[in-house]
Amino acid sequence: MAVVSALLLGAIVIVASGHDPLAAYRALASGALGDARGWTRTLANSVPLALAGLAVAFAFRGGLFNIGAEGQLVLGAVAAAWAGRATFSWVDALAPTAPLPWFAGPTALLAGLAAGALAGAVWGAIPGALKAWRGAHEVITTIMLNYVGLSLVGWLIGGVLRDPASPFARTAAVPVAARLPALDVGGLRVHAGLLLALLAAAAVAHFLARWKAGFALRVVGHNPDAARYAGVSVARATLATMAASGALAGLAGAVETLGRHHLYQPGLAGGIGFDAIAVALLGGARPAGVLPAALLFGAMDAGATRMQRAAGVPSDIIDVVQALILALVAAQVLVRWLWRLPEGVGEGGAARDLAAGWGENR
Repeated sequence: MAVVSALLLGAIVIVASGHDPLAAYRALASGALGDARGWTRTLANSVPLALAGLAVAFAFRGGLFNIGAEGQLVLGAVAAAWAGRATFSWVDALAPTAPLPWFAGPTALLAGLAAGALAGAVWGAIPGALKAWRGAHEVITTIMLNYVGLSLVGWLIGGVLRDPASPFARTAAVPVAARLPALDVGGLRVHAGLLLALLAAAAVAHFLARWKAGFALRVVGHNPDAARYAGVSVARATLATMAASGALAGLAGAVETLGRHHLYQPGLAGGIGFDAIAVALLGGARPAGVLPAALLFGAMDAGATRMQRAAGVPSDIIDVVQALILALVAAQVLVRWLWRLPEGVGEGGAARDLAAGWGENR
């Protein structure tokens, strides 16, 4: 209902700007889902949103608000670009007079993915440690670390990691053999990051539902005092949760680098880390919900250009609709009032948890 409400309110904005909302939404759907090219763009947009959304949702399940996915993502992206190229060069240097070893590409690819996840985990662990042992609220520290991370990456690609052959501040391209392979499914060409996103969602769901550590994480998220009474170290759980959340966000950046752009340059993230907050909330902070939420946001991003060209509606309207979705998912009382839903319908979930816990030092 929050999505429907946001689309209706977005239609009012479109009418106010002097355009036809039906034509706008028809063009949006056509650009995102009308043909194989549209589906390809939609799925390519959805992959990093799904991984970053899983990162935010994982933290939510532990009672934490990771607003720093953007910084973790860009650090993961630049780490993957460096590690993928460096590892490929190192393996190649082992046999300078022989053909390139067959394992050079896969080794560099795995190194790039691992480096991206590790960089995100380290950046996520910093606010986790500050929360666990100093009581600093993770919302504030993760927001601040976004800017620190973006500045750090800007310094790296403008200095030690800059491609000397390029006039622009960016990393060198990752060798073709070290990139995520393309998948051709029914005419859709999407890189293998799509499979990684599906596997990550399955792994997170299995961990939360079946593992002892996953149960402990959920207990900490629901009631830290009860978890502490049961013998769970809330401090260690907080640190581990933020580090794992950062690793998922860093993996999202690595997938963007190794599967789509093949290098890091400014603007690669494109606000994915911030959109991931809305994706996680819309998905109820559950992997099964994050995937379709990421697909919805990916479709809106993919169809925005067609909407602007065919219907003359500025693509910025999509940002308005996405912001409305986030606001309405969080403001459940407003949605119930708009649709005259009875009390209790739509309550609970990630949006409720988002409103709780402010100012608590665990």
